[in-house]
Amino acid sequence: MLFNSYIFIFIFLPITLLGWYGLNRLHAYKISLLFLVGMSLWFYGYFNPKYLLIILSSVFVNYSLSFIYEKFGSKAAKVIWLLCGLGFNLGILFYFKYFDFFIENINSLFKSDFNLRHILLPLGISFFTFQQISFIVDRYRGKAKHYDLLNYSAFVTFFPQLVAGPIVLYDEVMPQFEDLKKREFNTENFTKGLWIFSIGLGKKVLLADVLAHVVNYGFDNAVFLDSISTFIVGLFYAFELYFDFSGYSDMAIGLGMMFNIFLPQNFNSPYKACSMKQLWQGWHITLSRFFVNYVYIPMGGSRKGKVRALFNVFFIFMLSGLWHGAAWTFVVWGIIQGLALVWDNLYIIGVKGQGGKQDPKIGIPKLLGQFVTFIFFLGTLFVFRANTLSDAALMFKNIFSFHYTGSISRLLPYMDLPEFYFIKQIISLKAPAVLNYMYGLIMILLIAVSIFIIMQKNSLQLLNETQTKKKYIFAAIIFCWSIISFSQVSTFIYFNF
Repeated sequence: MLFNSYIFIFIFLPITLLGWYGLNRLHAYKISLLFLVGMSLWFYGYFNPKYLLIILSSVFVNYSLSFIYEKFGSKAAKVIWLLCGLGFNLGILFYFKYFDFFIENINSLFKSDFNLRHILLPLGISFFTFQQISFIVDRYRGKAKHYDLLNYSAFVTFFPQLVAGPIVLYDEVMPQFEDLKKREFNTENFTKGLWIFSIGLGKKVLLADVLAHVVNYGFDNAVFLDSISTFIVGLFYAFELYFDFSGYSDMAIGLGMMFNIFLPQNFNSPYKACSMKQLWQGWHITLSRFFVNYVYIPMGGSRKGKVRALFNVFFIFMLSGLWHGAAWTFVVWGIIQGLALVWDNLYIIGVKGQGGKQDPKIGIPKLLGQFVTFIFFLGTLFVFRANTLSDAALMFKNIFSFHYTGSISRLLPYMDLPEFYFIKQIISLKAPAVLNYMYGLIMILLIAVSIFIIMQKNSLQLLNETQTKKKYIFAAIIFCWSIISFSQVSTFIYFNF
């Protein structure tokens, strides 16, 4: 079930809200939590009922490990059960996400002919698996207490963050589910949650989905593109990815607030960053936190010298690339990000006074730092989005050919937006030769609007500013406009990860 769908907004969400607050009003606290878990499983199983067996098995095994830690406290036993838990979680992740990729490379390397299983990737498996790994590791470390099965199930399955994050920690949500004061309807939280949900919905439906038309055509037909059209395709993908994930993050936080559950911020204006290091401090924040706490620090972090610290940084970004998908494009993309972070940590060139541990030796203006960072990241997205490394190489070849063949005209028809239907009809009748100019103006307008929004404060900052009627009227317009545009429904990009 998608956040940007009629069934979610007009059926699932109202039923879940009414059931949650209604049962809590009757002081049926256990039943209300069971109801929320059940609705979250319906939300997840709506994509494919077979997924339910996977997530339920994952919850049961990890909860059992937590129970074992509680009952058998010897250090040796805990180590054994921790290894079993890591093996189980990483094993199911490997099987469903990387098995075919592994077999493909074995066949290619050794000229073998093992059959691929064409395993369907369960939605959200990377997210709920990492979430549970963090819990069992902290149980082993003695930082987390054992919870009952119902609370634990709510922690894992809570639908706003289930399929695309944020990757929440036990101490961020479990105490909230236990707090009976949060079971009471709160008008202010609900209103704020609806506001930020509407803003996120608009980012997804009115921007990301529109930008995707040009992106999909461009990457599928790269052979026909010249330098300018290839750059526009890359720019549109950078914007699409931004608004798609930013929109989902806003909607997740907004939905949580409607239930009086506050989820951690997962996206914080990354395109305003002056360096790649700063960009990744604002993009998928909870994933970076997971890698730092459960990979980087156990590997030694920065405690074992500068060279080891730089290697650790490089390794977690290479791992992050592989986390995004089972393809060499993601691996290479992760390696590029790792090298960029290593470069940033050498503090040779950069913007001074940006809150880092030390200033770079050579200072550059902030605006130049932002521009270079964005262009570099945009360039890496050609690798990230391409189906193969050859396709990515073709996109770079197009960019650096510095040829103009007029292929931008191939992109313009994808600016045929429903909102401009009547204008298009008039122009088609009166001056059809002008139609492409209209599409060109829409493209320029879309780029300008995207840049304007990206340079504004993030949604949480805007939410916490003085609440005005204009702000809520604007959100209402965005919400209604998005609902009308549901004919273009699409999944979120991060569902594929």
